[in-house]
Amino acid sequence: MDNFMISGIQQIGVGTEDFRKSWDWYIDMFGIDVKILEDDTVAERMLPYTGGKPQQRHACIAVSLQGGGGFEIWQYSKRKPVACPFTISVGDLGIFAAKLNCCDVAAFHRELSVKWEHCTSPEVLPDGTPCFYVKDLYGNIFQIVENKNVFINQGRLTGGMAGAVIGVSDMEASVKFYSEVLGYSIVRSDSTGIFSEHDIMPGANRKCRRVILASPKRKGAFAELFGDSTIELVQALELTPRKIYEGRYWGDPGFIQVCFDVTNMTALGEFCREHGHPFTVDSCPDGRKFDMGDASGHFTYIEDPDGTLIEFVETHKVPVVKKLGWFIDMSSRNPEKPLPKFLFRLMGLVSRQRK
Repeated sequence: MDNFMISGIQQIGVGTEDFRKSWDWYIDMFGIDVKILEDDTVAERMLPYTGGKPQQRHACIAVSLQGGGGFEIWQYSKRKPVACPFTISVGDLGIFAAKLNCCDVAAFHRELSVKWEHCTSPEVLPDGTPCFYVKDLYGNIFQIVENKNVFINQGRLTGGMAGAVIGVSDMEASVKFYSEVLGYSIVRSDSTGIFSEHDIMPGANRKCRRVILASPKRKGAFAELFGDSTIELVQALELTPRKIYEGRYWGDPGFIQVCFDVTNMTALGEFCREHGHPFTVDSCPDGRKFDMGDASGHFTYIEDPDGTLIEFVETHKVPVVKKLGWFIDMSSRNPEKPLPKFLFRLMGLVSRQRK
């Protein structure tokens, strides 16, 4: 990976039936209240995953300054979102849970369980990480994982996204993909047993194989904000898995994709193609920048061995104080140098809000 960088999980997409209700819930429960950008336009470049037609959607990316990846909250504007027609089980193919940073799992469980009933008791992951599970107001599952590292202390117990739990059909093929292509080359644990003693999801009491992968320290402008992340791969051994997005569109309710912040998209594209995972979507096939409302950049998609969507974003411009026209031109910076924390504090001051 000498010619490009993957700096960490930029965001995980969450398709919803009601954009505003979901965002308010994530603010109330998780403190995801710093809006990076918001866009209500037509998605013209995702035709392979939107029925071959451009689709209008309302989306925003919001983060927590405590550290971790963001939430891309997403709703179709002129099409009724189609929910998964079956109840998702542990090991179904795709992202069936998102990991969320928490500096004290026991304390946050006490805090959250007072105001929200859909959470399990604390337990421990196979790699020894304390965790518990939360079901949001539309049934999406979040695995709250303990991580003592905090980017900017906001006096909260939670931060942003810390990874994903992904159902796979062939563990060896998936470990190879996430290790070689995305850099999750450290095996934290490889275990076989039941997923959980709690019934947060069907199939939790059935036998499965779980592999938790981590990466070496990442570099890049946003790497310190995004922090460490893990990918947890789950293969059901006693159930026949179903594809979570079979017959549905990108952006329909559920966890849409895992998005990684990258540098040098051209080199990354060559690398992915050589490893058998060419871009299926490219926002800038002619090399021009793609305008995303308040920001601009270059995004692409690939698929994991089971068709789970992986997004890459190379950021060219990011807003700091939009009203003053203050943006950061990423192309003029050393790509390995972290952005100073005062810029993120400023973003928090001007962008923290509830609408």
